[in-house]
Amino acid sequence: MAAVNSVSFSALSQCSDRRLPIPSARSLASHFDGFRFRKSVFCHYSGVRTPSFNSRMVIHCMASGTGSDVTTVAETKANFLKAYKRPIPSIYNTVVQELIVQQHLMRYKKTYRYDPVFALGFVTVYDRLMEGYPSDEDRDAIFQAYINALNEDPEQYRIDAQKLEEWARSQTAASLVEFASREGEVESILKDIAERAGSKGNFSYSRFFAIGLFRLLELANASEPSILEKLCAALNVDKKGVDRDLDVYRNLLSKLVQAKELLKEYVDREKKKRDERAGSQTASEAITKCLGEYSMQTGL
Repeated sequence: MAAVNSVSFSALSQCSDRRLPIPSARSLASHFDGFRFRKSVFCHYSGVRTPSFNSRMVIHCMASGTGSDVTTVAETKANFLKAYKRPIPSIYNTVVQELIVQQHLMRYKKTYRYDPVFALGFVTVYDRLMEGYPSDEDRDAIFQAYINALNEDPEQYRIDAQKLEEWARSQTAASLVEFASREGEVESILKDIAERAGSKGNFSYSRFFAIGLFRLLELANASEPSILEKLCAALNVDKKGVDRDLDVYRNLLSKLVQAKELLKEYVDREKKKRDERAGSQTASEAITKCLGEYSMQTGL
C-alpha cells in the first residue's frame, strides 16, 4: 500500500487510460460495498433523474438503532429529493444516490458519533467526485440537501473540514503523529477519537474516516508509508482497514476521472456534429434565398 500512501489527490485526479472502454456506473459502484449502480454514465446526461432514485426503487433497510422511530434509507432519500428538486446529470446522480445509501447506514449505526475527521473525509470525497459539476451553485445546494437529509449540519461539515485542513498544513510528519503530547483544538479532537477507538465503544470506523486521515497526511506533506502506520497506531485504528479503503477510493476516483473525460469527449463530439448540421442548413438556406432572388430579378 506504499503507492496509496504516497500518491496525492491531485495525481489521482489526473490519471486516465483512454484505451479502456467507458466505465459504467456499475463499475464505479463496485468499489463501494453495497453499491448497485444500474445505469451507464452516458444515460440521461441531459439531466433526467434515473428511475432508481424515485419511488419505484424502495430500499427496505434500516439502521441498527433501537426504538420504532429509526429513519429508513427510503426516508433519507425522500428527504434529499424534497430538498433538492432539480435534475442531476446521470454520472453525478448515480454516485450521489448510492453514497447517500452508504452514509445513511453509517449515520444510524448504534456506535456512530460524528467527528471532524469523518467530516473531512466525506467533504474530500464529495468535492472530488463532484468536481467539474456544471454549476457551482447547484453543487453546493446538493451538498446542503444531502447532509440535511441525514439530519446533520452541512455547515458543521464544511467548518470542521476547513479547520482540519488548515491545521494539517501547519504540521510536519513528526508533529502530526505526536498530537497526543500537545494541546490544541484539533489535538483534542484526535485525542478523543483515539480514546473512543481504543475503548471499542462509541466509535465506528468508516471509509470516510480513512480518507480523512489520508487528507491530513497529504496536506502535511507526510508521504512516507510509515507515517500512516504511526498515525493509525496513535489513533488506535486498524491500518489494514485504512489501507484497503484508500485503495478502493483510489480505484473509484481514477475510474470516475476516466468516465468524466470520455463523457466530455462524447459531448464535445455531439456538439460539433450539431454545429456542422446547423452550418450545412444555414448554407443551404442561403443558396435557396440567392436562387429565389435571382429568379425574381430575371423573371424566371
